[in-house]
Order: sequence, then structure tokens, then C-alpha cells
Amino acid sequence: MPVSLHTVVVGAYQQQLPQAARLIDKAEAHCNETGTAPDDLATTCLAPDMWPFSKQIEQIAHHSVRAIEAVRNGTFAQQAGDFPHKFAAMRKEIADAQTTIDAIDPAELDSLAGNDVLFKVGKFEMMFAAENFLMSFSLPNFYFHVTTAYNILRMSGVQIGKPDYLGRLRSKP
Repeated sequence: MPVSLHTVVVGAYQQQLPQAARLIDKAEAHCNETGTAPDDLATTCLAPDMWPFSKQIEQIAHHSVRAIEAVRNGTFAQQAGDFPHKFAAMRKEIADAQTTIDAIDPAELDSLAGNDVLFKVGKFEMMFAAENFLMSFSLPNFYFHVTTAYNILRMSGVQIGKPDYLGRLRSKP
């Protein structure tokens, strides 16, 4: 049986987006329990040249829901500017992404395979087929930002473990 683009891509988003929401909850709980300033945790980076926790959360949405929008409209561009360093804004970003992802019709997404998607950053442009854009660019970036958000929290002393990353596995009933 062939595997659909929807099963591979949307399934990954549906597994990890709830985990991103839980990471935000655990980050906020950590701040409340330890007296850590929420802005301090939200602006924590793994390295000086990397984005902070709040921007990692924004990028999780960017490489899920906005990636789907890109295969629908043919263009994907980087999100400009800073993202609010507030847990409420992060929570809303992920909740909105989950709602949109959950509403995607499998037949619609699978029908977009083969469509052109133009990736643009400044003057740099790269053309993809929709399925290659999703599976070779956006999905790896999505996992990168989920992993980086998780690692920022681990490094900051938030009590999380591998189950907080993995989420609900798609096991056979």
C-alpha cells in the first residue's frame, strides 16, 4: 500500500505540534516553580548565533502550517522579525497551527504533489516540487526547531525527557 504525502507530512506535524504545546506549558511551569523570569527562558539560545526558544516555537509553526500554505500558493519565504517572548503568544501560535493542520484534507494535499514551490530568502531562490519541498526542506526544519526548543529547555533545567519530545506514536492497533 502506498503511503500518502498527507500521512507522512501531516502525521509528523500532528505528532509533534502537541509536544511543542506541552514544552511551552513545562517551560512556564518551570518559571513559576523556580522563579525564573519568563522572558529570560523565552530568550534563551543554545548558541549566540541561534534563535531563542520563542523563535524556535514560531519556526515550528512556520515549517508546518506555513509550509502547507506554501504548497497551496507556490511560495515560501522566511518569517521576518522577532517573535514575542511571551508564553501566551507561543501557545497561540502552536494552537493555531494545530487547528489548521488538523483540518487539512488528505486528498487536497496529495493532489498538490508535483506543484512548484518557490523558496525565497532575500535574493536567493530555489524551486521545489511540492512533495520535495515538504519532505526535504520543511519537514527536516520542523524537526530541527522542535528538537532545538526541547534542547533549550533541557539545558535550562526544565524537567523534561524523551517522552516529552516523542509524543503519541502511530503504533498499530
